[in-house]
Amino acid sequence: MNVTGERVSTSTGGFNPTWQRHVAAYAAAARILPPGRVLDLGCGVGHSFELLAPRETVGVDIAEDALAGQDRPTIVADMRALPLESASFDSVLSVQSIEHVPDPERIVAEARRVLAPGGTAVFVTPNRLTFGRPDEIIDPYHHVELDEDELRALCRSGFNEVDVQGLFGSDRYQAIVTRERGRLDSVLRRDPLRLRRLVPRRLRQAAYDRMLRRARAEARPDEAAIEVSDFELRGPPLAEALDLVAICR
Repeated sequence: MNVTGERVSTSTGGFNPTWQRHVAAYAAAARILPPGRVLDLGCGVGHSFELLAPRETVGVDIAEDALAGQDRPTIVADMRALPLESASFDSVLSVQSIEHVPDPERIVAEARRVLAPGGTAVFVTPNRLTFGRPDEIIDPYHHVELDEDELRALCRSGFNEVDVQGLFGSDRYQAIVTRERGRLDSVLRRDPLRLRRLVPRRLRQAAYDRMLRRARAEARPDEAAIEVSDFELRGPPLAEALDLVAICR
């Protein structure tokens, strides 16, 4: 696949820290989800679904090329309109996907619909307070970014019981995040009037992809050293969590 900022598709070079963060989300979900069939929403290349074994998983993504070659059942579909029977899965998992649509409440509704009685849904999404700007979404592939309260409110539109936890990084991962923030800030300072907001999304995505591939062409030693053990799932306070994890029943 062509490497873009839309989905995590490789662990090579400087992409390793982000890749490991996604793997850590699947590892955390494996400890949370009940036995039975799992619907893996917005699964991309399916790099970590084996961590959910022995559960059977079904991957869903809107991009057919992302699903190619996965050793499990997959469905090309929009997460907001699933071609699946109601009450047909024991759990639903969405890792870094609800932020990619302008109406994530439709994903929550579909997750609720396809869950069997007593099922569990887990939604993992970047923490707006950690990566975002107060009044602007920088990532051109994101339509929405949420904080703890916003994610809880979103999930309560479909579920009665919602517990929000956070995925936190180690000191060495946080050092990488701080460096990347500095790099981003230096780029944004070149556009003090924020004219970037007037640029069509497709053009911003293309520019973002070029910048990402250039910056992460080769891994620094500290980036190459990041592994799943650099991440921890825990409860509030969540203001400094990397990702928010909503556990819905």
